[in-house]
Amino acid sequence: MPMTSTPDTPLVGMVGLGLVGQALAQRLQAAGYRCIGYDVRAQACADFASQGHAVGDSVQALASQARTLVLAVFDTRGVVEIAQALMATGEAARGLTLIDCSTGDPQALAALAATLYSCGINFIEAPLSGSSAQIAAGEATMLLGGATHAIEAQHALLQALSPRSVHVGGAGMGARAKLATNLVLGLNRAVFAEGLVFAERLGIAPAQFLELVLATPARSEAAALKGPMMVAGTFSPQSRIRQHLKDVQLMLDSAHTAGQGLPLSAAHAALMRAAVAAGDGDLDNAAIVQQIRREVPPA
Repeated sequence: MPMTSTPDTPLVGMVGLGLVGQALAQRLQAAGYRCIGYDVRAQACADFASQGHAVGDSVQALASQARTLVLAVFDTRGVVEIAQALMATGEAARGLTLIDCSTGDPQALAALAATLYSCGINFIEAPLSGSSAQIAAGEATMLLGGATHAIEAQHALLQALSPRSVHVGGAGMGARAKLATNLVLGLNRAVFAEGLVFAERLGIAPAQFLELVLATPARSEAAALKGPMMVAGTFSPQSRIRQHLKDVQLMLDSAHTAGQGLPLSAAHAALMRAAVAAGDGDLDNAAIVQQIRREVPPA
């Protein structure tokens, strides 16, 4: 059960109140923190308030009350915009800590961390490997990037966000680790979906195929978590195709910069673009199975 909050309970700002932001706020509340949230979407703010949280009308308003802000926005562009708005407040921003739980551009985040540090603002990368449901359950792994002293100073809060964490290096390394692990996760999910459709065409029922996969070396966490959704055809989002496509494009861009080709991820990105075009972008990533069913063999 959530701990009872009082005016002396630590207050944390939450910027970005989508699936991940709500899951993180749930974890903070259960650990005895109070949350004040902000999102550019009025409905997201209203939903957050209906869950018993306070809401501010800007990131500056959050920073005037909470000295630690957790960011769960769509991409690095959003993180940079938040950082710029805070740096524009001058001395008022000194001493802030930003904990970025989004999946972003490693090089841009490393540069941003240096700029923020020069303004007296600590920046910690903390992307999470796992769906919003896994985050809420404390089953996701946080991939920390940033200065050791900044991470140690936020140890209790980071533990509240996720009891599982790995400090992978300085700023930018959290994003690199998240992209690399997400590459494997996303392909595992797509491969299971392709196998399920293939099995259907061969006369094997989806439920039976899932049972077979989970009982053989073909088993994966992606099959265990997303397989039941694919079998049932229910795709209420815990994570969205549109968001993972953004992540895969970051993988492709980062690999290109490093002189590396990612042929399987390129095919995965094409599948997801087609899924978004077909109207599935806001469905759970498990809905990639629907796009594979729509694929037709070349003439």
